[in-house]
Amino acid sequence: MGIYEELEQRGLIAQVTDEENVRDLLNNEKITFYTGFEPTASSLHVGHFIQIMVMSRLQKAGHRPIILFGGGTGMIGDPSGKTDMRKMLTEEQIAHNIDCFKKQAERFLDFSDGSAVMLNNASWLSNLNYIEFLRDIGVYFSVNKMLAAQCYKQRLEKGLTFFELNYMVMQSYDFLHLNREYGCKLQLGGDDQWSNIIGGVELIRKKDRKEAFGLTFVLLTKSDGKKMGKTEKGALWLDPNKTSPYDFYQYWRNIDDKDVIKCMKMLTFLPLEEIKTYEDMQGEQINKAKEILAFEVTRLVHGETEAQRAMDSAKSIFMSGISSENMPSYALSQSDFDNGEINIVDLLVKAGLSSSKGEARRLIDQGGVSVNGEKVTDISFKIDKNLFEKEFVVKKGKKTYKKIVLK
Repeated sequence: MGIYEELEQRGLIAQVTDEENVRDLLNNEKITFYTGFEPTASSLHVGHFIQIMVMSRLQKAGHRPIILFGGGTGMIGDPSGKTDMRKMLTEEQIAHNIDCFKKQAERFLDFSDGSAVMLNNASWLSNLNYIEFLRDIGVYFSVNKMLAAQCYKQRLEKGLTFFELNYMVMQSYDFLHLNREYGCKLQLGGDDQWSNIIGGVELIRKKDRKEAFGLTFVLLTKSDGKKMGKTEKGALWLDPNKTSPYDFYQYWRNIDDKDVIKCMKMLTFLPLEEIKTYEDMQGEQINKAKEILAFEVTRLVHGETEAQRAMDSAKSIFMSGISSENMPSYALSQSDFDNGEINIVDLLVKAGLSSSKGEARRLIDQGGVSVNGEKVTDISFKIDKNLFEKEFVVKKGKKTYKKIVLK
């Protein structure tokens, strides 16, 4: 089975510009391809992880990946999927975010002997002469076609700025530059990048009369169609300081039964033959498959040791209902207490177990909160600071635990 067929069978491919040629390139040649990452935060998140996994699969098949960081395009921001203009970042913020991305990317791809390349598009975009760029590149773009593109449709409802309209042109120019300088023939991206990728493919064809190709993969969504990777605390980050390995493991351990096999195919290197043996599992049996999924994804992101710790901690908590050293914790300061006490509602919000006081009260009213194994039924319940002399654990629902400590 060729690598293209494997991507198909794992349910990864969404759209491709020329399936016959792309299939042939990936199965029978060794090519250079690229994926772009906009530095909008100081860590990659699980939405990026599917892109990294595709890049890793292609590299293992003998192709050379280019990771392109948007130091230039990030000054504008991708309007795709946004109803409002993205927050503008400073050059310092962008540079910091790219440095963080680089360190994370090195965990997933082999950069030895030029096997993979990391680039920053600011190195060529920042020095462009605007008039020359308009005359040389801008003439190849139809505004009518651009406004019909999916990446701009949502923005048109609230007003698309000329500033944002430049994003597609700049990303397309990236592909042209990489094609010229690195022989890059293929751009990959999430399916929300289809319009931008088409722009680059057509620019190369019109400007240099050369063939280039685009391929998008499916976005990581739940069975109900909503994006996967959203938690009560926000995004599911790959940085252990933003999302602990334990919380990361627990997210995959607790996903819906309907999403287990899909995530195994898309986010692990487990053989398809092995994954097939889990497809008919139901009820309690599916929990074994969830544990395997959670361990494999956590191992890829955080390493074998952290994955084992997270799994052991989760099992310890499930079996005994008590804390372990690897349980996620939250540290209260002395100022959080009023006369040596803290209200349970305030504690739930501070510890990130509830997004608001209203939600915290509803959880308590529904019997979803316990402290050291004892269910809390009164929203006015207060916790004495002396309780911290012993291990102090707050549980929300059936599976979410947090150890509360004092600074």
